[in-house]
Amino acid sequence: MGSHSRPHNDTAGGAIDRKRERERRYMMQMLYKNADELATKMVQRLLDKKILEITDETAIRKIFNELFEKLSNMEEFDMLYKIAPLRQLVVDPNFLSLYVTQYICEDLVENDKVQDVYGDDLEIYQVVESVLKVLRPKD
Repeated sequence: MGSHSRPHNDTAGGAIDRKRERERRYMMQMLYKNADELATKMVQRLLDKKILEITDETAIRKIFNELFEKLSNMEEFDMLYKIAPLRQLVVDPNFLSLYVTQYICEDLVENDKVQDVYGDDLEIYQVVESVLKVLRPKD
């Protein structure tokens, strides 16, 4: 009896993985296509919500634009490695928002155009996700 259920589970798991992979590819394509607009929105939202204090908005917008373009071609392993510390932050996280949150906390904070980054990981994630949630496929 048990031997019959196993292949079905493998198939279901495979279908879920394929669906997730399709969603991931779709989100990354949309991120790339809309990188400029999303970078502009991202910087504006991070400033409005007092997460970032910066000296050069244009430079930071360019950094996000380049990040979004780079992200669209990133290997899954590199992305998972970067977001590992934040994986438990929220239920059903947007992997792109996790990555950008970690990027802000780890990398952007070192930029000479950034005076300060405020908020904890969750607050930053929520602001980032408020911009990037448009990339998630509608079920």
